[in-house]
Amino acid sequence: MVRQIPETRETLLARLDTLGIAYKEYSHPPVFTVKEAKELRGVIPGAHCKCLFLQAKDGGLFLIICLEWHRIDMKKLANLLLSRRLSFGKPDLLIKKLGVKPGSVTPFAVINDMGSKGSRVTIVLDKKMMGYTKVNYHPLTNTGTIGLSPQDLLRFLVACDHEPLILDLDPITQK
Repeated sequence: MVRQIPETRETLLARLDTLGIAYKEYSHPPVFTVKEAKELRGVIPGAHCKCLFLQAKDGGLFLIICLEWHRIDMKKLANLLLSRRLSFGKPDLLIKKLGVKPGSVTPFAVINDMGSKGSRVTIVLDKKMMGYTKVNYHPLTNTGTIGLSPQDLLRFLVACDHEPLILDLDPITQK
């Protein structure tokens, strides 16, 4: 089977099924911000999360996945990651590397970062988020949400050749 790049919601769901990952999918109107998500998603159980696609001054790429209410201090995050200045990755770079548009950023997008030259995007998962029973992310599009266990998220990431860093982000959260 020829791999489609970027992957679609349908191929993502097929990959989850192939891996034996249990999930529940929810549909909702398109959401672009955490505020919109809170207003439009309805009642979806579990932790709701946000994803930040960041680029370091030295060119390193990071996908930070944390609880939706975290306000990350970017200078402290750069220090934690032993990286130089961080900024938000440009939309064209996001599309090129992860195959998703702004507003649809998700850990599932690593399915598009599986090139033969190795993975470029470093995945960082919030330790507190990983303590929840269920976590929720977009299925490569912002018109839905997939809920699954943190352990199944880890299995998916590893199956996509991404060994994530699990870090305590509380000390770098702005109050």
